[in-house]
Amino acid sequence: MLQRLTRFLGDTPLRVAARLLVLSFIVGLVLSALDIRPRQIWHWLERLVERIYNMGFAFFADALDYLVAGAMIVVPLFIVMRLLRLGGNARRSD
Repeated sequence: MLQRLTRFLGDTPLRVAARLLVLSFIVGLVLSALDIRPRQIWHWLERLVERIYNMGFAFFADALDYLVAGAMIVVPLFIVMRLLRLGGNARRSD
């Protein structure tokens, strides 16, 4: 079991924990120097997820608008072309 965990982590769990602790401390110092607080990061992530969520549904609303606008052009053209093709076949059979 420990070998699987060591293989998964890439080193022994204690060494990985020590590395993560040191790295977290260094990153925390840098963020503190930049005046970035953990709460700010959390709010930024929340806003990011909310924007992505809203953008996804906005895409569907926009896609429906594009579909209707395109159908207003395509469907009448399709009907006219079918009618012209039908009229052209009627003349040929006479």
